[in-house]
Amino acid sequence: MPVTPSRTRSERLEVRMTPQDRKLVNDAVEACGTGLTEFVVASLRTAAHEVLADRSVFVLDADAQQAWEDLNARPARDLPGLARLMARPSPFVGE
Repeated sequence: MPVTPSRTRSERLEVRMTPQDRKLVNDAVEACGTGLTEFVVASLRTAAHEVLADRSVFVLDADAQQAWEDLNARPARDLPGLARLMARPSPFVGE
């Protein structure tokens, strides 16, 4: 796991875990040769990026990219029902 540059840390995070989980974390910290804080912060950062990635970055292989481009190149369809719906006053705006 890559070590991140030193930063001033002012926030504290407390975690409860089983003795087995703690041993696993300690073994991983030792294997990486980092400190516990560096290991935990880097692991949490990686996990957070993975969770949020599909909300901001989409990676497609060449076939999927071409399918996406083909889909977006199609002309817009006329949807009369949607046009009528969008023409109605919003139920969320007060009168």
